[in-house]
Amino acid sequence: MSVDRVIATPAGLALIEQLLSKHGPRLMFYQSGGCCDNSAPNCYIEGELTLSPSDVYLGSIGGLPFHMSGSQYDYWKHTQLIIDALDAPLGSDNFSLEGPEGKAFLTRSRLFSDEEFAQIQAQGLLPRP
Repeated sequence: MSVDRVIATPAGLALIEQLLSKHGPRLMFYQSGGCCDNSAPNCYIEGELTLSPSDVYLGSIGGLPFHMSGSQYDYWKHTQLIIDALDAPLGSDNFSLEGPEGKAFLTRSRLFSDEEFAQIQAQGLLPRP
């Protein structure tokens, strides 16, 4: 059984579908470690953000690639990321595509079991799509 490093809730998937219908299929997710891009999972049109060699590809949600900064991954590697969506004030300080929709993506997490983490370690880092 394969273990996913990142998954999305039904609300997260519904928001992804909404963004796909508005912006087209060339979207991606990125979660960094903070400051001005906020530490939340951000959805971008591919090409709006340049990935660095240290960024880690975690998998896909809703058919979209999900990347995380390498330094942030070091903190989160023991957890499965669960991407959810919630209502947010319009015009909130958000660089992500869902901001103008009055929504925000949110990362929840759960610790991997010892068996799951052993599978993750054996799998190694995933190649970028």
